[in-house]
Amino acid sequence: MAKKWFVLRVQSNKEDKVKGDLEKRIKMQGIEGLIPQILVPSEKVSEIKGGKKRVAERKMYPGYVMAEIEVDEKGEIPENVWYMIRDVPGAGDLIGGDTRPIAMESSEVERLLKEAERAEEKPKAKIEFHIGDRVRVKEGPFENYEGVVEEVLPTSGCLKLMLTIFGRPTPVELEYWQVEAL
Repeated sequence: MAKKWFVLRVQSNKEDKVKGDLEKRIKMQGIEGLIPQILVPSEKVSEIKGGKKRVAERKMYPGYVMAEIEVDEKGEIPENVWYMIRDVPGAGDLIGGDTRPIAMESSEVERLLKEAERAEEKPKAKIEFHIGDRVRVKEGPFENYEGVVEEVLPTSGCLKLMLTIFGRPTPVELEYWQVEAL
């Protein structure tokens, strides 16, 4: 029998709880072979709050849980598994057609697994600035200067700004937490 990936719609902010409840039910019913993997894709994001750097986990697809499920010869989920999934508190329905769920495309599954693998790495900076935003420098040698965001560099967590210093536009590169939006 083949295994295919399906998407389960769940209540927002209940993804981890639904995953845990689903794993408990699978274990209790002894059907670990029918649902070998359940994923809640998330990534680590670093942010500065109250002057302190902290790493938070952010869901990549809020309101959704992905599950690998063994299907029958027709490519359908066994009825007992389908009803067990739908009975989990907080779980909605499997995404798909009118009567039966539709499996994810293999290219989507590959992309999803690569994203989940990459999310395990170094946390990304949570930069909420965009090109053209007006900002004020709140820390460093250019404190209280105002400027415009010219470029956002998410890999390094920096912003390239155009500040007016002594009446001349001057390009400056600062870390995202050193500026605030106007």
